[in-house]
Amino acid sequence: MLSPEELRHWDRHHVWHAFTQMHEYEPLLIERGEGTWLVDSDGTRYLDGSASMWCAVHGHRHPRLDSALQAQLAKVAHTTNLGLSNPTTVEFARRLAEVAPPGLDRVFFSGDGSSAIETALKMAFQYWLQAAPPRPGRTRFIAIGEAYHGDTLGAIGVGGVDRFTAMFAPLTFEAVRLPSPGGPCPATGRPAPPLGEALANVEQALVSHAGEVAAIIMEPLMQAAAGIYVHPPGFLRGVAELARRHDVLLILDEVAVGFGRTGTMFACQQEDVTPDFLCLAKGLTAGYLPMAATLTTERVWNAFLGSHTDRRTFFHGHTYGGNPLAAAVGIASLDIFRDERTLESLPPKIERLREHATRIAALPHVGAVRQCGLAAGFDLVADKASGTAYPWQERRGMRACLAARSHGALLRPLGDVVVAWPPLSITLEELDHLLAATAAGIRAVTEV
Repeated sequence: MLSPEELRHWDRHHVWHAFTQMHEYEPLLIERGEGTWLVDSDGTRYLDGSASMWCAVHGHRHPRLDSALQAQLAKVAHTTNLGLSNPTTVEFARRLAEVAPPGLDRVFFSGDGSSAIETALKMAFQYWLQAAPPRPGRTRFIAIGEAYHGDTLGAIGVGGVDRFTAMFAPLTFEAVRLPSPGGPCPATGRPAPPLGEALANVEQALVSHAGEVAAIIMEPLMQAAAGIYVHPPGFLRGVAELARRHDVLLILDEVAVGFGRTGTMFACQQEDVTPDFLCLAKGLTAGYLPMAATLTTERVWNAFLGSHTDRRTFFHGHTYGGNPLAAAVGIASLDIFRDERTLESLPPKIERLREHATRIAALPHVGAVRQCGLAAGFDLVADKASGTAYPWQERRGMRACLAARSHGALLRPLGDVVVAWPPLSITLEELDHLLAATAAGIRAVTEV
């Protein structure tokens, strides 16, 4: 059996970790999961405070998810979705259409969140080429400032978190970007525009680029990777109405916020919005296997129909799109939402998180707290009165998360925003533990 030290050595030597400066990396090997807890190779237990990058909605080793995976494995692990299908994949598509906002009946499967976004962007672009009448001038996308839609080149084109995207700008297109109504602009420090101004900005962009815009893309209610930027009530509904009025498609990125994170199955349901495209991943399979889905409408679907000689086909696909193993756990996850009444269990957890967030907001170096559903972000600042940020080189957010490990919690920061994003299955007592560790980690690196 390999020793933990040998594995750590190989980890440093062979594995290139995402979003990680490998020169500074110190290995932590997670060996197993137990409910809301993770256990490392030395036997140390940690609360999973980031739901293993925002996807383990039911925690780890849920027996129904394990059983679904094993049952499907006894049938077939993978069959291509290119011109073939599988009963489990078909059933999952139907189940998604049943829980999604009405009218989203067509499901395109891919591999991850970025892939779901790329699918929607390409579908929207091709739709206007094949609409009746065609409008080939519609080639641009409107996006929200500080948006994060993934790391592939198309997703970068509509992204707005400069530290992730600026370097690769020469390789992709540039969206029409509007100020986020959820938080200040990091580049200028300008505060978020109020609701009326934010919607006026959207309309002005639609008017200025009339006949050019294929779609508006946005994360509904909350921009997660921006630093838990929470939009004012009514913004999503207002954008949807403007898109409809100007006959522009609406793409909603629920890769992070879907599957209960905001308190409803999908965030857009809170403002009764049905988009033209709904992009899903992360919680889609409860963190068990990579899978994504782009749901769309009959209107979009019909624009792609015809003889093969018409060349209206959507020439896009992924090797593992519609994978039966992933579909099996996806179905089981939806069953858990229904049978364990997961959404109905969330209000007291959301309120308990709010109570803790209010206490943490009083810490001397927490400049702002933002919460949406069962997610919260805590801004760390050098001076609370003026809102002066710490020098980014000091990595206070990351250091606070590392300090929280000694208190039994694994957290992941967004710059100097410490984020609490636990599995939906977390108990109230575990929430108390998680937020106590969060506060302790923040104090350890700010009150010195």
